[in-house]
Amino acid sequence: MSANLSALFYLISGILFILALRGLSSPETSRQGNYFGIAGMAISIVVTFLTVGNFGSGFIYVLLFLVIGGAVGAFIAFRIPMTAMPELVAGFHSLVGLAAVFVAISAFLKPDAFNLGYVGNIKLASLIEMSLGASIGAITFSGSIIAFLKLRGIMSGSPITFKGQHIINLVLGLSVIFLIFYLCQTQSTNLFWSIVLLSFILGILIIIPIGGADMPVVISMLNSYSGWAAAGIGFTLENTALIITGALVGSSGAILSYIMCKGMNRSFFNVILGGWGATDTGSASQSKEQKAVKNGNADDAAFLMKNASSVIIVPGYGMAVAQAQHALREMVDALKKNGVKVSYAIHPVAGRMPGHMNVLLAEANVPYDEVFELEEINNDFANCDVAYVIGANDVTNPVAKSDPQSPIYGMPVLDVEKSKSVLFVKRSLSPGYAGIDNDLFYRDNTLMLFSDAKKMTEEIVKNL
Repeated sequence: MSANLSALFYLISGILFILALRGLSSPETSRQGNYFGIAGMAISIVVTFLTVGNFGSGFIYVLLFLVIGGAVGAFIAFRIPMTAMPELVAGFHSLVGLAAVFVAISAFLKPDAFNLGYVGNIKLASLIEMSLGASIGAITFSGSIIAFLKLRGIMSGSPITFKGQHIINLVLGLSVIFLIFYLCQTQSTNLFWSIVLLSFILGILIIIPIGGADMPVVISMLNSYSGWAAAGIGFTLENTALIITGALVGSSGAILSYIMCKGMNRSFFNVILGGWGATDTGSASQSKEQKAVKNGNADDAAFLMKNASSVIIVPGYGMAVAQAQHALREMVDALKKNGVKVSYAIHPVAGRMPGHMNVLLAEANVPYDEVFELEEINNDFANCDVAYVIGANDVTNPVAKSDPQSPIYGMPVLDVEKSKSVLFVKRSLSPGYAGIDNDLFYRDNTLMLFSDAKKMTEEIVKNL
């Protein structure tokens, strides 16, 4: 395939990727956005094959690993539950970073195969691109692995800190920059491997001090890193599609991270520098054994909601775990038949990942015009008869507005406590992902419904 024709098709795939991002910005158009993304990626793969042309004896291996990778990806996508989506994203980010490292290593060891010169005399621009791609890719890989372990519960979600941590991170970061500069002068193989190794270590140290409350921002940030790593390698390979795709992912991930940080009252640089200034969660712990809570059951909940004029549903991670969205939709339908006005309040980071709750509600065919973001509905809680909190925790915690020592202090939360009555569905009084107790449990207007979210909602439906 000619260079002009391949450039045209790469441009078309780039446009499709832009349309995919636009479609994924709303649950109503997300399916269409996915189709655009699939079409763009299919075009990119086919054009890349046709552009390379002669793979020689290696063609069968490229095809084999393409089929294996595609089959593994499809299997995981079909089997993964929505509750595990955040760690799946983190896992996929790690693979993107690792791929960037492998390509950079290949280009450095065999530059003649990529038309970048020869060993010891690689083009300066290409050397900068591949070293940056390798470094960012290594940071993305090791950082994403830590994020995966934290989200999966294999590793503690609490911040892991030690004295002098940020100084070490700073030294490592400056060392990587210095080594890249020195590599461009000497083209030493040992320097290249040192850059990769230090970047792997830096990725780990950047993510471990970030606590659970900030993990959604971390996922978005790592998404951005993977994009920039891909873009850097795209320049090395002189592949237009990879440059376009990497730049789109990198910039959109960075923008989303900034928006989320702003929505959570977090410093963007605080997060990307590895939890600089993070608060110790231990200081915010409370002794819940000394506090009393009001226990309720499905009869109580059904009575309160049936006699209410307005109900606001606040879904959270517990709803996702129990897969209670369909039962919730049945409950809302029953309330509507009784003339009750029902709305859904979604926090930007509910469910550990942006859009997590929106996707689950869309799966249950909840009308889009009934679902509202925090800033759209927060003032309505003061005039609400009943707030039905189903599995949400940190995003409803009033401590975020009152306790400067809390790790979630300053984060905008849903003003659930202002409702006349709060029905809180939860298995126990255990803390949320941020690791702190929820003061809302002990308010006079809160009725705790200790049960599995799906089971409790189904019992309420029967009573209604």
